[in-house]
Amino acid sequence: MHRLTVPLAILWASCALPALAANPAAEAHKAAIVLDTHFDTPANFHRAGWDIMDRHSVDADGSQVDYPRMVDGGVDGGFFAIFTPQGPRTPEGDAKSRDAALLRAVEIHEMVAKHGDKFALATRAEEAAPTVAAGKKVVFMSMENGQPVEADLTLMLTFYNLGVRMMGPVHFLNNDLADSSTDPKGKVWNGLSPKGKAFVAEANRLGIVLDASHASDDVLDQMLELSTAPIILSHSGLKAIFDNPRNIDDARLKALAAKGGVIQINAFSNYMVPTPKIPERDAALAELMKSVGSTGRDMTPAQRKAFLDGKKAIDAKWPVPRANLDDFMKHMLHAIEVAGVDHVGVSGDFDGGGGIEGLEDVTDYPAISARLMAAGYSKEDVAKIWGGNALRVLKAAADLRTAKP
Repeated sequence: MHRLTVPLAILWASCALPALAANPAAEAHKAAIVLDTHFDTPANFHRAGWDIMDRHSVDADGSQVDYPRMVDGGVDGGFFAIFTPQGPRTPEGDAKSRDAALLRAVEIHEMVAKHGDKFALATRAEEAAPTVAAGKKVVFMSMENGQPVEADLTLMLTFYNLGVRMMGPVHFLNNDLADSSTDPKGKVWNGLSPKGKAFVAEANRLGIVLDASHASDDVLDQMLELSTAPIILSHSGLKAIFDNPRNIDDARLKALAAKGGVIQINAFSNYMVPTPKIPERDAALAELMKSVGSTGRDMTPAQRKAFLDGKKAIDAKWPVPRANLDDFMKHMLHAIEVAGVDHVGVSGDFDGGGGIEGLEDVTDYPAISARLMAAGYSKEDVAKIWGGNALRVLKAAADLRTAKP
């Protein structure tokens, strides 16, 4: 009998237990270009002491997107929104909205320039993959609410030249372009106004993706009829799962898909589960805002802490139902079933009111990939949902552009 001459280390390796199997969902998430089509994060850029390179937290300051958390969540970038709330439909209101939008666009450019080793501005779908390969986060620009351009549609070219590649005509309230899905006064235009129809034509001419989130059903119908390019719903949900004016019904979802468009499922609790009105809670919130002495993004750090602490106490005393990841997946899986996997994507509506249990900020995004894989979807499907579908729509709008370079 021959003596065993195999080195002991090799013998041990050959007898070792099999290595733990790789995590297919984690691999799929890492392989995908993970894009969110509606970040309201630019509204934080002017906040005193707030920097996207710092690690923040929902509990500490309410924010949901920053560079460290994007890295943790495997998020490669997204559409950073120029949002202006609907103001008075007057020349003065339009001018104020225009100026605010121009300032917000500059703030996005300044952020990218300041952190050029970590972020890169992109204006074409084809730029996403090389940017990610270079280790940078992709910054596309969008506009939520068309009031900044409604007085003069030639401003659409101005914002296009600044990098904007997605525009929605309307927000919570009707404006001079279109009816909102949520204006308590109801319809004004029965869809798009004459100027709104010109807005659609100019977006097509420039190669800007039309976003029908927040728009009324009539507006979506007319966009689908008039637009030469696919339409996006950058952050919306499904009426079949929860009947809310902000959500889309199955017939329109099929029409959106037939046009080549995509719906990006959002994580905004009020559009996902019933939220009862509690007068005492509303009164307490109003009193809190009064005591803090400021509203919205203009709070100082001390005011923001006081507001967040006060809101936690109000939430504890008068809790309301809050959507969770299960609710989110109901919307997403239904959308895939109705429209097909080529026509569905993701947006948390983060830093703009989004955030649910299990999807509190961008660090939670791998959970969506895990749920999709558990539901039987492939690595390729995950890549489509996370960025491929939105990039296809972006490319289609650019390819169909008729304006001269």
